[in-house]
Amino acid sequence: MLTLHLRDPFYSRLRSIVVYPHTYVPQSAAGVHSMTLQPKEETSRLGESWQHGAVVLSWDSARRDVADFHDGKNVVLHEFAHQLDQEHEGADGVPVLPNSSAYRAWGRVMREDFLELREAVEDGERTVMNRYGATNPAEFFAVATECFFEKAEVLRRRHPELYEELKGYYGQDPAGAGPVPEGGTPAGSAA
Repeated sequence: MLTLHLRDPFYSRLRSIVVYPHTYVPQSAAGVHSMTLQPKEETSRLGESWQHGAVVLSWDSARRDVADFHDGKNVVLHEFAHQLDQEHEGADGVPVLPNSSAYRAWGRVMREDFLELREAVEDGERTVMNRYGATNPAEFFAVATECFFEKAEVLRRRHPELYEELKGYYGQDPAGAGPVPEGGTPAGSAA
């Protein structure tokens, strides 16, 4: 769904998708020469995206998320948005964009909305986007992507510039009538 209208090659680094039946605790080797696996962290995970070619998902979470496609939570959209973000050697909330002016506009809008979310979270306010998006710009992009596809109308009303940036990037208008023609209005909408 994320790449439906993207023109450039995408997911060029993705080599594997690992799906666990339930939430999982990441594992790592106990020592340099050890083959013993131990929990890397105490926290369980719903999913993660690795810059060097892997997406890890919890099947239970993925199924639960598609059961309510308007709650703004979707681990699959979230982790694959990270993969798009990581296409250019980093996880910074900035996917590959078509030109330098697109980067300037993207940076301004994303920075403003990220800081607004952080402030709202710090103040304990309710937000359209998941609070986890206030963690850092990479998480903000992934959470904004979830919200763009699952809470499109609300995101468009409350964060119109953010919605427009995501609409331009993905070439889709989930709150409108369909794909966004290059340089035009969504299919089926009045000009």
